[in-house]
Amino acid sequence: MSSKHTGSAVWSGGLKDGGGKISTQSGVLDGVEYGFHSRFEDGPGTNPEELIGAAHAGCFTMALSGILAEAGLTAQNLSTTATVTLDKVDGSFAITEVHLNLVARIAGADQQKFEEAARKAKDNCPVSKLLNTHITLDARLES
Repeated sequence: MSSKHTGSAVWSGGLKDGGGKISTQSGVLDGVEYGFHSRFEDGPGTNPEELIGAAHAGCFTMALSGILAEAGLTAQNLSTTATVTLDKVDGSFAITEVHLNLVARIAGADQQKFEEAARKAKDNCPVSKLLNTHITLDARLES
């Protein structure tokens, strides 16, 4: 099974005084503004790092749901936040870390099996495999 999806960006102007718009094939994002001010300051719009964070959180959470299903478990709630760190390294910018913070409610799950499933999802979701960075995880099972 193969799946292809597109995202697009347009940009006008210089790095600090210019701006761009990001769109997705589905239309969920359609001409959403992004630029220097939304990336490095508190300006309006989005930025690549928060979009990567949303993609990673979504991918990881979906992968975990599948792993839980294989174990005969269904989550009542899985809530993941991905914090993407952008740092200047050797004179250029790089994503140096993604930290996944998961809070889950899963009836009948024990802590050890839950943590194993979460680690497996972290290591094997397609976005984790794509990112060439250090990925950490905190996984908390609530009752």
